[in-house]
Amino acid sequence: MPIQTTSYSSKKRPRFRKNTGDVLPAGRARRQRKRGAQYLRHTPGLGGRGRRRPRRNSRRPYAVIAVACAFLVFLASILWYANRGVDITLNGSTVSVRINSSIETLIEDRDLSLKPGRLLAVDDTVLDKTGGEPFAATLNGKAVDPDRAADTKLAAGDEVTIENGKDTYEPHQVQATEIAPALTVKGSGALRFVQTWGEAGRQEVWTGERSGITQDRGVVKEPVGAVVATRGIAPSGGKKVVALTFNRAPSAGTDAILKILSEKGAKATFFVEGRAAESDSAAVAAIARAGHQVASNGYAGADPAALSGEELRAELAQGFAAVDSAGGGSTALYRPVSNEFSEQNWADAMDLVGAVVTYNLNSGDWTLPGADAVVETVVGGVSPGDIILMTDSDDTAEQTAAALPRIIDGLTAAGYQLVTVSDLIASDTDLSKELPDGFNLRKATMPEGASLPQVTKESDDSASA
Repeated sequence: MPIQTTSYSSKKRPRFRKNTGDVLPAGRARRQRKRGAQYLRHTPGLGGRGRRRPRRNSRRPYAVIAVACAFLVFLASILWYANRGVDITLNGSTVSVRINSSIETLIEDRDLSLKPGRLLAVDDTVLDKTGGEPFAATLNGKAVDPDRAADTKLAAGDEVTIENGKDTYEPHQVQATEIAPALTVKGSGALRFVQTWGEAGRQEVWTGERSGITQDRGVVKEPVGAVVATRGIAPSGGKKVVALTFNRAPSAGTDAILKILSEKGAKATFFVEGRAAESDSAAVAAIARAGHQVASNGYAGADPAALSGEELRAELAQGFAAVDSAGGGSTALYRPVSNEFSEQNWADAMDLVGAVVTYNLNSGDWTLPGADAVVETVVGGVSPGDIILMTDSDDTAEQTAAALPRIIDGLTAAGYQLVTVSDLIASDTDLSKELPDGFNLRKATMPEGASLPQVTKESDDSASA
Protein backbone atom coordinates (compact mmCIF):
# COMPACT_ATOMS: atom_id res chain seq x y z
CA MET A 1 0.00 0.00 0.00
CA PRO A 2 1.54 3.27 -0.97
CA ILE A 3 2.41 5.60 1.91
CA GLN A 4 0.77 8.99 1.59
CA THR A 5 2.44 12.05 3.06
CA THR A 6 1.59 15.64 3.18
CA SER A 7 3.87 18.02 1.51
CA TYR A 8 3.94 21.76 1.96
CA SER A 9 5.16 24.49 -0.09
CA SER A 10 8.04 26.26 1.51
CA LYS A 11 6.09 29.49 1.26
CA LYS A 12 2.82 28.29 2.73
CA ARG A 13 4.13 26.19 5.49
CA PRO A 14 1.86 26.43 8.62
CA ARG A 15 3.16 28.49 11.45
CA PHE A 16 2.72 27.37 15.06
CA ARG A 17 2.36 30.23 17.56
CA LYS A 18 4.01 29.94 20.89
CA ASN A 19 1.65 29.24 23.75
CA THR A 20 1.83 32.37 25.86
CA GLY A 21 -0.74 31.22 28.43
CA ASP A 22 -3.59 33.31 27.21
CA VAL A 23 -5.14 30.96 24.78
CA LEU A 24 -7.83 29.88 27.24
CA PRO A 25 -10.18 32.54 28.69
CA ALA A 26 -8.77 32.07 32.15
CA GLY A 27 -5.35 32.76 30.89
CA ARG A 28 -6.43 35.96 29.20
CA ALA A 29 -8.04 37.04 32.49
CA ARG A 30 -4.83 36.44 34.36
CA ARG A 31 -2.88 38.42 31.81
CA GLN A 32 -5.15 41.41 32.25
CA ARG A 33 -4.72 41.58 36.02
CA LYS A 34 -2.45 44.15 37.42
CA ARG A 35 0.19 43.34 39.89
CA GLY A 36 -0.73 44.17 43.49
CA ALA A 37 -4.48 44.52 42.80
CA GLN A 38 -7.06 42.38 44.69
CA TYR A 39 -9.75 40.49 42.83
CA LEU A 40 -12.71 38.29 43.80
CA ARG A 41 -11.94 34.66 43.41
CA HIS A 42 -14.40 32.67 41.31
CA THR A 43 -15.00 29.05 42.05
CA PRO A 44 -14.04 26.95 39.08
CA GLY A 45 -16.83 25.23 37.21
CA LEU A 46 -17.39 21.54 37.16
CA GLY A 47 -14.43 19.73 35.87
CA GLY A 48 -12.11 22.68 36.47
CA ARG A 49 -8.65 22.10 37.82
CA GLY A 50 -9.17 24.54 40.73
CA ARG A 51 -12.30 22.78 42.17
CA ARG A 52 -12.11 22.07 45.87
CA ARG A 53 -14.07 19.42 47.72
CA PRO A 54 -16.30 21.06 50.46
CA ARG A 55 -15.41 20.17 54.00
CA ARG A 56 -18.12 18.26 55.81
CA ASN A 57 -19.28 19.83 59.19
CA SER A 58 -19.02 16.94 61.59
CA ARG A 59 -20.79 18.89 64.42
CA ARG A 60 -24.05 19.69 62.60
CA PRO A 61 -25.98 16.49 63.58
CA TYR A 62 -25.23 17.13 67.24
CA ALA A 63 -26.52 20.72 67.03
CA VAL A 64 -29.76 19.54 65.43
CA ILE A 65 -30.24 16.98 68.16
CA ALA A 66 -29.59 19.59 70.89
CA VAL A 67 -32.14 22.00 69.40
CA ALA A 68 -34.71 19.23 69.11
CA CYS A 69 -34.17 18.22 72.73
CA ALA A 70 -34.52 21.82 73.92
CA PHE A 71 -37.76 22.17 71.96
CA LEU A 72 -39.14 18.98 73.49
CA VAL A 73 -38.26 20.17 76.99
CA PHE A 74 -39.94 23.53 76.28
CA LEU A 75 -43.04 21.81 74.91
CA ALA A 76 -43.16 19.50 77.91
CA SER A 77 -42.94 22.45 80.33
CA ILE A 78 -45.82 24.17 78.55
CA LEU A 79 -47.93 21.03 78.76
CA TRP A 80 -47.07 20.62 82.43
CA TYR A 81 -47.90 24.24 83.22
CA ALA A 82 -51.19 24.06 81.34
CA ASN A 83 -52.19 20.88 83.16
CA ARG A 84 -50.61 21.42 86.58
CA GLY A 85 -52.57 20.66 89.71
CA VAL A 86 -53.88 23.32 92.11
CA ASP A 87 -55.47 22.99 95.52
CA ILE A 88 -59.07 23.99 96.15
CA THR A 89 -61.49 23.43 99.01
CA LEU A 90 -64.33 21.06 98.15
CA ASN A 91 -67.08 20.70 100.75
CA GLY A 92 -64.63 21.68 103.48
CA SER A 93 -61.74 19.42 102.41
CA THR A 94 -58.61 20.31 100.43
CA VAL A 95 -58.34 18.51 97.08
CA SER A 96 -56.09 18.87 94.04
CA VAL A 97 -57.56 19.49 90.60
CA ARG A 98 -56.17 20.36 87.20
CA ILE A 99 -55.97 24.09 86.75
CA ASN A 100 -58.85 25.57 84.78
CA SER A 101 -60.98 22.53 85.50
CA SER A 102 -64.69 23.31 85.46
CA ILE A 103 -67.35 22.47 88.02
CA GLU A 104 -68.62 19.84 85.62
CA THR A 105 -65.14 18.30 85.25
CA LEU A 106 -64.70 18.32 89.02
CA ILE A 107 -67.92 16.37 89.49
CA GLU A 108 -66.84 13.81 86.89
CA ASP A 109 -63.24 13.46 88.14
CA ARG A 110 -64.27 13.07 91.78
CA ASP A 111 -67.08 10.71 90.82
CA LEU A 112 -69.52 12.54 93.07
CA SER A 113 -72.83 10.76 93.58
CA LEU A 114 -75.40 13.52 93.45
CA LYS A 115 -79.13 13.13 93.78
CA PRO A 116 -81.23 15.48 91.65
CA GLY A 117 -84.03 17.52 93.18
CA ARG A 118 -87.73 17.06 92.51
CA LEU A 119 -90.04 19.05 90.25
CA LEU A 120 -92.94 20.38 92.30
CA ALA A 121 -96.34 21.75 91.38
CA VAL A 122 -97.29 25.17 92.75
CA ASP A 123 -99.10 23.44 95.65
CA ASP A 124 -95.92 21.46 96.55
CA THR A 125 -97.12 18.14 95.16
CA VAL A 126 -94.45 16.15 93.26
CA LEU A 127 -94.70 16.16 89.49
CA ASP A 128 -91.34 14.50 88.75
CA LYS A 129 -89.01 12.91 91.33
CA THR A 130 -85.90 13.80 89.31
CA GLY A 131 -87.08 16.91 87.49
CA GLY A 132 -85.44 19.48 89.77
CA GLU A 133 -81.89 20.80 89.79
CA PRO A 134 -79.28 18.10 88.99
CA PHE A 135 -77.06 19.45 91.79
CA ALA A 136 -76.50 22.54 93.88
CA ALA A 137 -73.08 24.24 93.73
CA THR A 138 -71.46 27.39 95.06
CA LEU A 139 -68.12 28.95 94.13
CA ASN A 140 -66.61 31.26 96.75
CA GLY A 141 -70.00 31.72 98.35
CA LYS A 142 -71.93 32.46 95.15
CA ALA A 143 -74.44 30.06 93.67
CA VAL A 144 -73.52 28.44 90.35
CA ASP A 145 -76.22 27.81 87.77
CA PRO A 146 -76.06 24.10 86.85
CA ASP A 147 -76.42 25.10 83.20
CA ARG A 148 -73.17 27.08 83.55
CA ALA A 149 -71.21 24.34 85.33
CA ALA A 150 -69.15 23.48 82.23
CA ASP A 151 -68.11 27.12 81.77
CA THR A 152 -67.32 27.84 85.42
CA LYS A 153 -63.55 27.43 85.78
CA LEU A 154 -61.64 26.76 89.01
CA ALA A 155 -58.47 28.45 90.27
CA ALA A 156 -56.12 27.84 93.16
CA GLY A 157 -57.66 28.63 96.54
CA ASP A 158 -61.28 28.51 95.36
CA GLU A 159 -63.89 27.29 97.84
CA VAL A 160 -66.48 25.02 96.27
CA THR A 161 -69.52 23.26 97.65
CA ILE A 162 -71.39 20.66 95.62
CA GLU A 163 -74.48 19.03 97.05
CA ASN A 164 -77.61 17.20 95.97
CA GLY A 165 -79.94 19.14 93.70
CA LYS A 166 -82.72 21.30 95.09
CA ASP A 167 -86.42 20.95 94.42
CA THR A 168 -87.78 23.38 91.85
CA TYR A 169 -91.28 24.50 90.98
CA GLU A 170 -92.94 24.05 87.65
CA PRO A 171 -93.08 27.12 85.38
CA HIS A 172 -95.89 29.30 86.68
CA GLN A 173 -97.63 32.66 86.34
CA VAL A 174 -97.37 35.05 89.30
CA GLN A 175 -99.92 37.55 90.52
CA ALA A 176 -98.11 39.75 93.04
CA THR A 177 -99.39 42.21 95.64
CA GLU A 178 -97.01 44.70 97.27
CA ILE A 179 -97.08 45.10 101.05
CA ALA A 180 -96.13 48.65 102.08
CA PRO A 181 -93.73 48.95 105.01
CA ALA A 182 -95.00 50.35 108.29
CA LEU A 183 -93.72 53.61 109.77
CA THR A 184 -92.34 54.11 113.27
CA VAL A 185 -91.45 57.52 114.74
CA LYS A 186 -89.35 57.42 117.89
CA GLY A 187 -87.57 59.82 120.17
CA SER A 188 -88.02 63.52 120.84
CA GLY A 189 -86.20 66.71 119.89
CA ALA A 190 -85.93 69.38 117.23
CA LEU A 191 -84.14 67.30 114.57
CA ARG A 192 -86.01 64.60 112.63
CA PHE A 193 -84.53 62.31 109.98
CA VAL A 194 -85.00 58.92 108.35
CA GLN A 195 -82.98 56.44 110.37
CA THR A 196 -84.13 53.28 108.52
CA TRP A 197 -85.66 53.18 105.06
CA GLY A 198 -88.60 50.88 104.51
CA GLU A 199 -88.71 48.07 101.98
CA ALA A 200 -91.94 46.73 100.53
CA GLY A 201 -92.97 43.14 101.14
CA ARG A 202 -94.58 40.87 98.56
CA GLN A 203 -97.52 38.50 98.51
CA GLU A 204 -98.01 36.14 95.54
CA VAL A 205 -100.58 33.83 93.95
CA TRP A 206 -99.15 31.22 91.56
CA THR A 207 -100.78 29.38 88.67
CA GLY A 208 -98.86 26.33 87.40
CA GLU A 209 -98.36 26.05 83.64
CA ARG A 210 -98.02 22.26 83.77
CA SER A 211 -100.47 21.32 86.50
CA GLY A 212 -102.96 24.17 86.00
CA ILE A 213 -103.24 24.54 89.78
CA THR A 214 -103.70 28.01 91.37
CA GLN A 215 -102.16 28.42 94.78
CA ASP A 216 -101.95 31.39 97.19
CA ARG A 217 -98.32 31.35 98.30
CA GLY A 218 -98.92 34.03 100.93
CA VAL A 219 -96.14 36.44 101.94
CA VAL A 220 -92.98 35.51 100.05
CA LYS A 221 -91.07 38.58 101.30
CA GLU A 222 -91.64 40.31 104.60
CA PRO A 223 -91.70 44.13 104.53
CA VAL A 224 -89.01 46.12 106.34
CA GLY A 225 -90.45 48.95 108.40
CA ALA A 226 -89.29 52.57 108.10
CA VAL A 227 -88.03 54.40 111.18
CA VAL A 228 -87.97 58.19 111.64
CA ALA A 229 -85.76 59.31 114.52
CA THR A 230 -86.41 62.53 116.45
CA ARG A 231 -83.39 63.81 118.36
CA GLY A 232 -82.25 66.71 120.47
CA ILE A 233 -78.77 68.15 119.97
CA ALA A 234 -76.23 68.10 122.79
CA PRO A 235 -72.86 69.62 121.82
CA SER A 236 -69.95 67.40 122.91
CA GLY A 237 -67.32 68.46 125.39
CA GLY A 238 -69.55 70.95 127.15
CA LYS A 239 -69.43 73.35 124.21
CA LYS A 240 -71.87 76.24 124.49
CA VAL A 241 -73.13 76.29 120.92
CA VAL A 242 -76.57 77.38 119.66
CA ALA A 243 -78.20 77.96 116.26
CA LEU A 244 -79.99 81.20 115.51
CA THR A 245 -82.67 80.66 112.82
CA PHE A 246 -85.02 82.96 110.91
CA ASN A 247 -88.34 81.95 109.33
CA ARG A 248 -90.11 83.43 106.27
CA ALA A 249 -87.01 85.00 104.68
CA PRO A 250 -86.29 87.11 102.76
CA SER A 251 -87.97 90.39 103.67
CA ALA A 252 -87.35 94.11 103.78
CA GLY A 253 -85.41 93.53 107.00
CA THR A 254 -83.01 90.89 105.63
CA ASP A 255 -80.24 93.35 104.73
CA ALA A 256 -80.30 94.83 108.26
CA ILE A 257 -80.11 91.32 109.81
CA LEU A 258 -77.13 90.41 107.59
CA LYS A 259 -75.33 93.62 108.55
CA ILE A 260 -75.81 92.95 112.29
CA LEU A 261 -74.64 89.33 111.98
CA SER A 262 -71.56 90.45 110.07
CA GLU A 263 -70.67 93.11 112.65
CA LYS A 264 -71.05 90.63 115.51
CA GLY A 265 -69.28 87.74 113.77
CA ALA A 266 -72.29 85.43 114.16
CA LYS A 267 -73.73 82.82 111.81
CA ALA A 268 -77.39 81.92 111.29
CA THR A 269 -79.73 79.74 109.25
CA PHE A 270 -82.45 81.36 107.10
CA PHE A 271 -85.55 79.36 106.19
CA VAL A 272 -86.74 80.77 102.87
CA GLU A 273 -90.20 80.72 101.31
CA GLY A 274 -89.94 79.81 97.64
CA ARG A 275 -92.24 82.49 96.31
CA ALA A 276 -90.39 85.15 98.33
CA ALA A 277 -87.09 83.88 96.94
CA GLU A 278 -88.46 84.25 93.41
CA SER A 279 -89.40 87.87 94.19
CA ASP A 280 -86.08 88.80 95.82
CA SER A 281 -83.38 86.44 94.61
CA ALA A 282 -80.69 89.03 95.35
CA ALA A 283 -81.41 88.84 99.07
CA VAL A 284 -81.23 85.04 99.02
CA ALA A 285 -77.91 85.13 97.18
CA ALA A 286 -76.60 87.70 99.68
CA ILE A 287 -77.45 85.37 102.58
CA ALA A 288 -75.44 82.57 100.99
CA ARG A 289 -72.50 84.84 100.10
CA ALA A 290 -72.27 85.95 103.73
CA GLY A 291 -71.65 82.34 104.76
CA HIS A 292 -75.03 81.65 106.34
CA GLN A 293 -77.05 78.49 105.75
CA VAL A 294 -80.11 78.70 103.48
CA ALA A 295 -82.93 76.18 104.05
CA SER A 296 -86.61 76.01 103.09
CA ASN A 297 -89.99 76.89 104.57
CA GLY A 298 -91.60 75.31 101.51
CA TYR A 299 -92.83 77.22 98.50
CA ALA A 300 -95.80 79.06 100.02
CA GLY A 301 -95.10 78.35 103.70
CA ALA A 302 -98.20 76.16 103.85
CA ASP A 303 -99.11 73.95 106.81
CA PRO A 304 -98.29 70.34 105.77
CA ALA A 305 -101.25 69.05 107.76
CA ALA A 306 -103.60 70.87 105.38
CA LEU A 307 -102.08 69.36 102.22
CA SER A 308 -102.70 66.11 100.38
CA GLY A 309 -99.75 63.88 99.60
CA GLU A 310 -99.32 65.29 96.10
CA GLU A 311 -99.76 68.88 97.30
CA LEU A 312 -97.12 68.37 99.98
CA ARG A 313 -94.65 66.93 97.48
CA ALA A 314 -95.17 69.93 95.20
CA GLU A 315 -94.78 72.36 98.14
CA LEU A 316 -91.47 70.78 99.11
CA ALA A 317 -90.02 70.26 95.63
CA GLN A 318 -90.87 73.77 94.41
CA GLY A 319 -89.58 75.33 97.62
CA PHE A 320 -86.18 73.59 97.38
CA ALA A 321 -85.90 74.43 93.68
CA ALA A 322 -86.69 78.13 94.30
CA VAL A 323 -83.89 78.40 96.89
CA ASP A 324 -81.40 76.91 94.47
CA SER A 325 -82.54 79.07 91.56
CA ALA A 326 -82.26 82.22 93.67
CA GLY A 327 -78.61 81.52 94.45
CA GLY A 328 -79.02 80.01 97.90
CA GLY A 329 -77.52 76.66 96.86
CA SER A 330 -79.02 73.21 97.00
CA THR A 331 -80.80 72.26 100.21
CA ALA A 332 -82.95 69.43 101.58
CA LEU A 333 -83.40 70.94 105.06
CA TYR A 334 -87.04 71.84 105.73
CA ARG A 335 -88.93 73.56 108.52
CA PRO A 336 -92.73 73.71 108.41
CA VAL A 337 -93.94 77.13 109.55
CA SER A 338 -96.50 75.35 111.72
CA ASN A 339 -93.65 73.39 113.37
CA GLU A 340 -95.59 70.16 112.70
CA PHE A 341 -94.71 67.36 110.31
CA SER A 342 -96.93 64.36 110.89
CA GLU A 343 -96.39 60.64 110.32
CA GLN A 344 -98.58 60.90 107.24
CA ASN A 345 -96.40 63.74 105.95
CA TRP A 346 -93.33 61.52 106.37
CA ALA A 347 -95.06 58.66 104.60
CA ASP A 348 -96.00 60.94 101.71
CA ALA A 349 -92.68 62.73 101.18
CA MET A 350 -89.80 61.28 103.17
CA ASP A 351 -87.82 60.79 99.95
CA LEU A 352 -87.77 64.56 99.34
CA VAL A 353 -86.32 65.82 102.64
CA GLY A 354 -82.89 65.28 104.15
CA ALA A 355 -84.16 66.34 107.57
CA VAL A 356 -86.95 68.31 109.21
CA VAL A 357 -85.84 70.76 111.89
CA THR A 358 -88.14 72.60 114.27
CA TYR A 359 -86.91 74.56 117.32
CA ASN A 360 -86.69 74.29 121.09
CA LEU A 361 -86.49 77.98 121.99
CA ASN A 362 -89.21 80.22 120.54
CA SER A 363 -88.41 83.94 120.74
CA GLY A 364 -92.08 84.76 120.18
CA ASP A 365 -91.04 87.75 118.07
CA TRP A 366 -93.77 87.06 115.52
CA THR A 367 -96.34 88.13 118.16
CA LEU A 368 -94.62 91.56 118.29
CA PRO A 369 -94.10 91.72 122.07
CA GLY A 370 -91.37 94.35 121.71
CA ALA A 371 -87.59 94.14 121.53
CA ASP A 372 -87.07 93.92 125.31
CA ALA A 373 -89.36 90.92 125.65
CA VAL A 374 -87.69 89.13 122.73
CA VAL A 375 -84.21 89.68 124.22
CA GLU A 376 -85.30 88.47 127.66
CA THR A 377 -86.94 85.35 126.22
CA VAL A 378 -83.87 84.31 124.26
CA VAL A 379 -81.01 85.28 126.55
CA GLY A 380 -82.85 84.22 129.67
CA GLY A 381 -84.02 80.85 128.38
CA VAL A 382 -81.10 79.57 126.27
CA SER A 383 -79.30 76.24 126.79
CA PRO A 384 -76.43 74.58 124.88
CA GLY A 385 -77.65 72.90 121.69
CA ASP A 386 -80.77 75.07 121.38
CA ILE A 387 -82.25 75.97 118.01
CA ILE A 388 -83.64 79.49 118.45
CA LEU A 389 -86.64 80.58 116.38
CA MET A 390 -86.85 84.15 115.10
CA THR A 391 -88.67 85.73 112.18
CA ASP A 392 -87.45 87.60 109.10
CA SER A 393 -90.59 89.35 107.86
CA ASP A 394 -91.70 92.87 107.00
CA ASP A 395 -93.83 92.97 110.16
CA THR A 396 -90.98 92.08 112.51
CA ALA A 397 -88.16 93.94 110.73
CA GLU A 398 -88.04 96.98 113.07
CA GLN A 399 -88.34 94.89 116.24
CA THR A 400 -85.66 92.45 115.03
CA ALA A 401 -83.24 95.26 114.17
CA ALA A 402 -83.56 96.51 117.76
CA ALA A 403 -83.44 93.12 119.51
CA LEU A 404 -80.86 91.15 117.51
CA PRO A 405 -77.69 93.05 118.51
CA ARG A 406 -78.62 92.73 122.19
CA ILE A 407 -79.42 89.02 121.79
CA ILE A 408 -76.04 88.30 120.19
CA ASP A 409 -74.20 90.37 122.81
CA GLY A 410 -76.03 88.64 125.64
CA LEU A 411 -75.35 85.15 124.28
CA THR A 412 -71.71 85.96 123.58
CA ALA A 413 -71.25 87.35 127.07
CA ALA A 414 -72.65 84.08 128.45
CA GLY A 415 -70.02 82.15 126.48
CA TYR A 416 -72.21 81.00 123.59
CA GLN A 417 -71.17 80.68 119.97
CA LEU A 418 -73.80 81.20 117.25
CA VAL A 419 -73.51 78.70 114.37
CA THR A 420 -75.61 77.26 111.54
CA VAL A 421 -77.92 74.27 112.03
CA SER A 422 -75.50 72.02 110.13
CA ASP A 423 -72.61 73.07 112.37
CA LEU A 424 -74.75 72.57 115.47
CA ILE A 425 -75.53 68.99 114.40
CA ALA A 426 -71.83 68.35 113.74
CA SER A 427 -70.97 69.55 117.26
CA ASP A 428 -72.79 66.54 118.77
CA THR A 429 -70.38 63.61 118.35
CA ASP A 430 -72.87 60.99 119.58
CA LEU A 431 -75.57 62.27 117.25
CA SER A 432 -73.16 62.28 114.30
CA LYS A 433 -72.47 58.57 114.92
CA GLU A 434 -76.20 57.84 114.99
CA LEU A 435 -76.94 59.55 111.69
CA PRO A 436 -77.44 57.01 108.88
CA ASP A 437 -75.13 56.59 105.93
CA GLY A 438 -76.04 59.10 103.24
CA PHE A 439 -77.41 61.68 105.69
CA ASN A 440 -77.31 64.90 103.68
CA LEU A 441 -78.91 68.28 104.32
CA ARG A 442 -78.25 69.42 100.76
CA LYS A 443 -79.74 66.58 98.74
CA ALA A 444 -82.30 63.92 99.68
CA THR A 445 -81.94 60.44 98.20
CA MET A 446 -83.94 57.28 98.71
CA PRO A 447 -81.79 54.12 98.49
CA GLU A 448 -82.39 51.65 95.70
CA GLY A 449 -85.00 49.09 96.73
CA ALA A 450 -86.51 51.35 99.42
CA SER A 451 -90.21 52.14 99.47
CA LEU A 452 -92.40 54.83 101.02
CA PRO A 453 -94.14 53.55 104.16
CA GLN A 454 -97.78 53.36 105.09
CA VAL A 455 -99.21 54.86 108.25
CA THR A 456 -100.89 52.22 110.40
CA LYS A 457 -102.48 52.23 113.83
CA GLU A 458 -99.15 51.06 115.21
CA SER A 459 -97.51 54.11 113.60
CA ASP A 460 -99.98 56.45 115.31
CA ASP A 461 -99.45 54.70 118.65
CA SER A 462 -95.65 54.93 118.37
CA ALA A 463 -95.82 58.62 117.49
CA SER A 464 -98.05 59.48 120.43
CA ALA A 465 -96.06 57.42 122.93
